[in-house]
Amino acid sequence: MLKKQDFYYELPEQLIAQHPLEKRDSSRLMVLKPDGSLPIHSVFSVLPDWMSSGDCLVINNTKVLPARLLGSKRGSGIACEVLLLRRVEGDVWECMVRPGRRLREGQFVDFIPDRFSAEIVEVVKGGNRLVRFIYDGIWEEILDEAGMMPLPPYIHEQLEDKQRYQTVYAKQDGSAAAPTAGLHFTPELMDKLKRRGIKIAELTLHVGLGTFRPVKVDNILEHEMHSEYYELSQETVDCVNETKKSGGRVIAVGTTSCRVLEAVAGENQGQLQAQSGWTDIFIYPGYIFKTIDGLITNFHLPESTLLMLVAALAGHERIMAAYSAAINEQYRFFSFGDAMLIYPLAAESGLQGEKLPKNNQESEYENG
Repeated sequence: MLKKQDFYYELPEQLIAQHPLEKRDSSRLMVLKPDGSLPIHSVFSVLPDWMSSGDCLVINNTKVLPARLLGSKRGSGIACEVLLLRRVEGDVWECMVRPGRRLREGQFVDFIPDRFSAEIVEVVKGGNRLVRFIYDGIWEEILDEAGMMPLPPYIHEQLEDKQRYQTVYAKQDGSAAAPTAGLHFTPELMDKLKRRGIKIAELTLHVGLGTFRPVKVDNILEHEMHSEYYELSQETVDCVNETKKSGGRVIAVGTTSCRVLEAVAGENQGQLQAQSGWTDIFIYPGYIFKTIDGLITNFHLPESTLLMLVAALAGHERIMAAYSAAINEQYRFFSFGDAMLIYPLAAESGLQGEKLPKNNQESEYENG
């Protein structure tokens, strides 16, 4: 039986990245090759050197809402926080609120005097609220003016530029958290990948705050996963299928992209099809991957479902050893931290050999 503590590791607090690097693609990149050799220490800007022409990168184009609103309770002036989770209909959203005991049905919160406020409509399951927003102007503009990025709880510094918690290819509003593996990409790097003959396909998964929900049960099979909305287009399905047919690799950017591809394939006897819906797929060691051949991802929290996912792809012992190496090498962890490129072991993935460009074998960034 897999236990939560099997995915525990000690992380020095100073390795939790509190801010993004000035240049997105200057982060470090740990590469786990399919031959099972020791991790290679590279940099993200040379990602194209670790891929081959004909490979396909699948990115998540979700856009993070400035979903954290600070205001005051009308009548008492008590400071309040409202966090958007999902739109129910029109101007009614499901939200988390603080302090919950002070915000009951029929009460109001003011964010911008005479311009932007909210009415608590209903208390729903789990203590969240249905909230009706009242505003003067365009919703997206007033939310951008009043809202802040909902940074994870382990980040204690303020973010000066909201765009740094947004990928450069974000376009579909709806996330309560960023698909952080994508934060390392720049427009220049995207162009370089395309010039190398690497295809880029898009999907959407709106990341919920459940992504930060800790696993509380000792037996991980008893953990209840959160559900998130996704959209997978026919264009992306065609790109993935063509890549597979021509012998290329499908590499997911982030656990969010991975979960969409694997969830849809799992629902359709291993085949992808264009569809949208909600997924609560939980991937942990023992899972047989149906679509992806590699994964770009950040370093995840101890005992988290995301660490369990990467352990399923890389192998438990291999990923825990890689995390130990990252700590020894002073990598930066979590949302604003460094990245990994994980290829499953060739024997397990069915890959023939390493299938890496020859110029990688003596990379100037190895072990640097």
